[in-house]
Amino acid sequence: MSSQQPVDVVLVGGGIMSATLAAMISTLEPTWKIEILERRPALAEESSNPWNNAGTGHAALCELNYTPERPDGTIDISKAVAINEQFELSRELWSFLLTSGRLPDDAFLSPAPHMTFVRGAADVDYLRRRADALRAHPHFANLEFTTDPEVIRDWAPLLMLDRDPGEPVAATRAPEGTDVDFGALTRALVQDVADRGATVSLEQEVRGLRQRRDGTWRLRVRDLRWNASPRRRTIDARFVFIGAGGGALRLLQKSGIREAKGYGGFPISGQFLRTTNPDVVRQHQAKVYGKADVGSPPMSVPHLDTRMVDGQAALLFGPYAGWSMKFLKHGSPLDLIRTIRPGNIVPMAAVGLHNLDLLKYLIGELTASPTRRLRTLRAFMPTAHPRDWELITAGQRVQVIKKDRAKGGVLEFGTELVAAADGTVAGLLGASPGASTAVATMLDLLDRCFPDRAESWAPRLRAMMPALGGQDWDDALALHQMAEGDQVTSEH
Repeated sequence: MSSQQPVDVVLVGGGIMSATLAAMISTLEPTWKIEILERRPALAEESSNPWNNAGTGHAALCELNYTPERPDGTIDISKAVAINEQFELSRELWSFLLTSGRLPDDAFLSPAPHMTFVRGAADVDYLRRRADALRAHPHFANLEFTTDPEVIRDWAPLLMLDRDPGEPVAATRAPEGTDVDFGALTRALVQDVADRGATVSLEQEVRGLRQRRDGTWRLRVRDLRWNASPRRRTIDARFVFIGAGGGALRLLQKSGIREAKGYGGFPISGQFLRTTNPDVVRQHQAKVYGKADVGSPPMSVPHLDTRMVDGQAALLFGPYAGWSMKFLKHGSPLDLIRTIRPGNIVPMAAVGLHNLDLLKYLIGELTASPTRRLRTLRAFMPTAHPRDWELITAGQRVQVIKKDRAKGGVLEFGTELVAAADGTVAGLLGASPGASTAVATMLDLLDRCFPDRAESWAPRLRAMMPALGGQDWDDALALHQMAEGDQVTSEH
């Protein structure tokens, strides 16, 4: 069974990326026919689910990996500025939709000061220099810095209770930080586009796609509902976006586009310690990021986070890494094997050889005892008691493996937009900080896949997002590319 007329846009995956792109396209081209296909019974059940990520509105206010130290001791803030500006684009799109009556409220967004907390003289010195460098830029002018334990106790009491008074400590605080329920936001965005005429189809798994002679794409879809009839159908589409998280790589491979060749994926799962004990939760209203241990990968940056999910407050601490051959939390143990191709065997093998520290870290995490996890938490919160905390499994992330002439293959921790040369299909690979910078990523997609419409869309986009200002699309793309690559703060 095939649709008689091609759909203008098919979005594979019901997470924040597809929802964001649907909101933008339905605004720019309100007459286009849009269909969202999601394999799960509900939207936002994978990485966009609020318990599968840290909910941090990544604006580079607290993440140390966005401000590396140069060999001469100065701090490079260029990536932090780029990430901050990208998050501002997301905030402005949400504001536009709110004021237009297209989002019911802003309950998905909660204030949560963003803090960085470090211990030891060397890290205190680094944080001081980082704060000075950031505060010189207008985006970070309000960043507060202190080495006074009493001030830190006032900002976040749980960090200082029963801590050794002789230990050097320092913290920064950005009061304007946010916590984002990306699951609630996804559902609100999709409801809006459905109200505007889009079709939302749940329990629909895309099994394959191929390009037809007229340039459109034919998708093979299996209906997973128990009483489905017919079980299989096809959909023709003029443009396809594959925003299926860990499932995107295999579908890009099935598309046969040249641009997807050579890519592989390395799955990493995550775990958090969570408490909903009100006596503990009420003592901490912030997202506090620390510094990864020497030799640990950037995704291991510890953080103690306030979370607001469905109006209820909780605290998360982590991430603790795990490993599985699944590419999705609700995926198959065969996911990794199914993506191995002749073109990505060398890059994947090279990554294994050149990332022994990562393998060592993962082995250590997999064998970690509950006592060791508690010890890590107590480095942040000395009074933590095991009775208050439960271990939960977070989302599954698939890090990008790609070809590299010098090394054979490299492992990247950011996001990568892969688009066909003719602009008719694109997919998003990788992980953090995708959700927070979804709007910038989708601007990149619109620029690459619809270049003939850039001029006509630009005024409307600037009305939606004033931060674009006088920038042309090349400027917006440059921001996105600057922040890509080693964007490594985990959203686990």
